[in-house]
Amino acid sequence: MDAGTGAGAGAPYASRTAEEVFRDFRGRRAGMIKALTQEVDKFYQLCDPEKENLCLYGYPNETWEVTLPAEEVPPEIPEPALGINFARDGMNEKDWLALVAVHSDSWLLAVSFYFAARFGFDKEARRRLFNMINNLPTIFEVVTGAAKKQIKEKAPNSTHKSNNKPSMKTYSKPESQSKAPKIAAPPKDEDESGEDYGEEEEEERDNTLCGTCGTNDGKDEFWICCDNCERWYHGKCVKITPARAEHIKHYKCPDCSNKRARA
Repeated sequence: MDAGTGAGAGAPYASRTAEEVFRDFRGRRAGMIKALTQEVDKFYQLCDPEKENLCLYGYPNETWEVTLPAEEVPPEIPEPALGINFARDGMNEKDWLALVAVHSDSWLLAVSFYFAARFGFDKEARRRLFNMINNLPTIFEVVTGAAKKQIKEKAPNSTHKSNNKPSMKTYSKPESQSKAPKIAAPPKDEDESGEDYGEEEEEERDNTLCGTCGTNDGKDEFWICCDNCERWYHGKCVKITPARAEHIKHYKCPDCSNKRARA
């Protein structure tokens, strides 16, 4: 999905999976973070209140643009917040940037779930896409510094991380306890202000979500990993106890078992 140039127009879409839509999301997000952090002076100048309604666009190649919205109706993809330039001189700069960041987060979600609908994602694909997105700090958190604050607040407990993350116990692959499952650790993402969130692996583990209930509650409870899709589950959500897991050589979650039965 290369947005190309212009207000969101682009070449025919190639993405068909949740992972590909997530890569599109990450690229657009990285471009918008650059505009609101590293290149904020340039962004500020482009948002002249004397000009027409302007929008901030992020593109999959990690670039950004301030321009007019697309003229076609309906547009090729959802449009960002219109007229971000009009509030520039009527607000404190930090508050204005934070406001633009919030609307940027909303737009990124709208674009991603537009693609999810366009490509006919089922419930599981949509959940997988949202989980990957949710493991990244929002643009608002990056711009306001909330993301760094959250990491610093967790730092004092870094020597006791084993008590703060899910047990991640497994039945046949003990080595997997030392690494986060794929769904909880999407490709490294760098906060364009210079912080590399990829090196905060423990924080990503804390964000591991149960494939059934979609939460990471009960971090000290028993968890189990599906050997087929490699998603993690609360033992209680899939009705597997530690004792029973000891006798399972190859565990398949309910979704994977159902797919095989249908086939």
